[in-house]
Amino acid sequence: MSALVSSPATSLRGAAAHLADELRAGRVYRREDLARLSTAVDRHLRELVATGKLKKLAQGLYYAPKQSSFGPLPPTDEQVVGGFLRDKDFLVFSPSVYNAVGLGTTQLYNRTVVYNHKRHGVFKLGNRQFDFRVKPRFPKKLTPEFLYVDLLNNLDELAEDRDAVLRQARSKLPSFEPAQLQRAADRFGNLATRKRLREWSDG
Repeated sequence: MSALVSSPATSLRGAAAHLADELRAGRVYRREDLARLSTAVDRHLRELVATGKLKKLAQGLYYAPKQSSFGPLPPTDEQVVGGFLRDKDFLVFSPSVYNAVGLGTTQLYNRTVVYNHKRHGVFKLGNRQFDFRVKPRFPKKLTPEFLYVDLLNNLDELAEDRDAVLRQARSKLPSFEPAQLQRAADRFGNLATRKRLREWSDG
């Protein structure tokens, strides 16, 4: 099996082989990154994809696969999104993670959300779809307080029993440290969420 995997690479010659030598396994590349290393980048990209040295993720976006004993490894979501955005300031998560906050949500979601400052819309990258949403602020990593606030922000989009989740969210409110939750609400909550939390706190 290993001979079958490696033998196509031997067909690379000259400039294409030199470009292949410059690739770092596990890295996502944009076409313009590789154009600086090639005088015929589109032809060389086709050759590298044909030999498996690169995998095409989207128009102008490629991945140099890392090899394991089980074959080539796919890139992580963070690698794909970082290459697509040419940025490190983003937050990737699945709405399924809301289930961890203990608000009675149970649905599993086959989509990945990307909060960022640059792109908005659903994009297919590789064999995955990413829902990019431009947000003015988001944390560097997920916290229970952020997930609580973000779930309330997006409750109407989720396949959940809205009233049941709201009842559970209100009963869960005292379990959060008030100052931390207030900071999350002030930074990340929309107008309706901030109003709802004020009413629950005063009620």
